[in-house]
Amino acid sequence: MTARFYADIALASGASVSLPEQTARHVQVLRLQPGDRITLFNGMGDGQPGSEGEFEATVERMGRSEVQVTIGAYSATGREAGRAIHLAVGMPANERMDWLIEKATELGAASIQPLLSERSVLRLSAERAEKKLAHWRGIATAACEQCGRNRVPLIHKVANLADWLRGLAGPGDTAVGSRLLLSLHDGTRPLIEAVASSGALTFLSGPEGGLSTAEEAAAVACGFAPVTLGPRVLRAETAPLAVLAAVLLQIA
Repeated sequence: MTARFYADIALASGASVSLPEQTARHVQVLRLQPGDRITLFNGMGDGQPGSEGEFEATVERMGRSEVQVTIGAYSATGREAGRAIHLAVGMPANERMDWLIEKATELGAASIQPLLSERSVLRLSAERAEKKLAHWRGIATAACEQCGRNRVPLIHKVANLADWLRGLAGPGDTAVGSRLLLSLHDGTRPLIEAVASSGALTFLSGPEGGLSTAEEAAAVACGFAPVTLGPRVLRAETAPLAVLAAVLLQIA
């Protein structure tokens, strides 16, 4: 299997292009040489030719800081989940959010919305939030390179939960898909029952300690239906991944 690289540029068979700086550095770290074959994808997923699959490429020239490649055949390889699954997560602290983004990307999440809520341990200033966002997007890109996905999931800017809920379309808007809230309260439906129908899904889950009662009520008012993963209490970084795995198994 050839090494796979994300290249944030337009790709077309027969073209000779210089790889973006970060991609070129990655190729150099692996000590690839002229004549070596690689796989490139641009992760756009925008419906344009070449945006959803991957290209063969051959290293043409290795410079000090530049890597020139010739783009070869295109393969319309689709490895996305059968339905769009969007995660809105109360950010867990320390490296757990990094781990969540990496594994959620591998499992097929379409997008991830990091949220600040009442019980969030992780608090970010505007500058730190921008740095974290760039870091998380890099993790998602690397995970796509490793797992074979050709579409990089969208990692949204950090948002306050209350503001994010206010910005959503009304609960009757079917274009945004089904909305589900992971809850430990009584009266929840089993997850598998709630995801039986087709269409996009948005899952909201809390940070360490979960969402407050008021936050859950606000989510329900925005059309989120409470669901449960079972009798065990999962960590903040584990629960969204369990959701992804359960839905993927159902549609596989």
